[in-house]
Amino acid sequence: MFDIPDNKKVRVIVDTDAACEADDPFAIVQALLSPKLIVKGIAAEHFAVEDSMEKSFDEIITILEAMDLDVPVLKGQRGPLSQDSEVSEAADFIIKEAMRDDDKPLFVLCQGAITNVAMAIKTEPRIMDRMTIIWIGTHGTAYGEPPFREFNAGNDIEAANLVLEEETHIWLVPSYVYTTINIGIAEIERRIAPCGKIGKHLYENLVEYNNSEGAFWTQGESWSLGDSPAIALAINPGCGRFEMAPAPHVEDDTESSERPGNRKIRIYKDVDSRYILEDLIAKLELFTRENQ
Repeated sequence: MFDIPDNKKVRVIVDTDAACEADDPFAIVQALLSPKLIVKGIAAEHFAVEDSMEKSFDEIITILEAMDLDVPVLKGQRGPLSQDSEVSEAADFIIKEAMRDDDKPLFVLCQGAITNVAMAIKTEPRIMDRMTIIWIGTHGTAYGEPPFREFNAGNDIEAANLVLEEETHIWLVPSYVYTTINIGIAEIERRIAPCGKIGKHLYENLVEYNNSEGAFWTQGESWSLGDSPAIALAINPGCGRFEMAPAPHVEDDTESSERPGNRKIRIYKDVDSRYILEDLIAKLELFTRENQ
């Protein structure tokens, strides 16, 4: 695998509900294979089923074993802030990494509920200006009746509003952007499945979920790898266009509403989906070739 100048590298923590459905593992793999990203740890997030954080933790371990890689994996909050007041090892890890004296900037790449980050901020507010959060979540500035319940924000609305409305450095990737990272299952079978143990796992995990009752909302033979922009924007912030706009407030139904006086944050309007997908596939092919 190629390398890049050391002064262009950044530290990242990947925060993921990895077992929720099929797109998180693709994003995790892309982070692990990107020379620019020094993956300091992967934090497991909860989602809307029992023992979900533990399921996410187990899926992260499965990915690392398939790639024969060793990266710290941290157990996160077991549920929303309102249900889990203990500081998890993931939240503690975020605090310690943010407070570390390091000249490489820290990015926390959030692919699910944002509970672990919110708990870290509640516990140690000084970390807010020591990291950049990239979050796949909310309906952004699409105000009015929401087109669907936005899953990531909806899994912990209190945490969502805490992170959005505090003085954090946050880049938001809303639903009308992350749903555009579309790939056919045929392309995944042809180009990703042959890429060793990890390619086989990514493909089979997606097909299994696609054929399950949980995939009632999908189109049938395609998928949106909606978590991947969190990784791609850390690699190349210019792979999408953004606006500086007031942070949305998330209502109970996940509608975005305007709150007078909310500070302006970076909200992405679009991303280059083929750049994101081709970067992942090329890195998987290189990784497979080097490990044959």
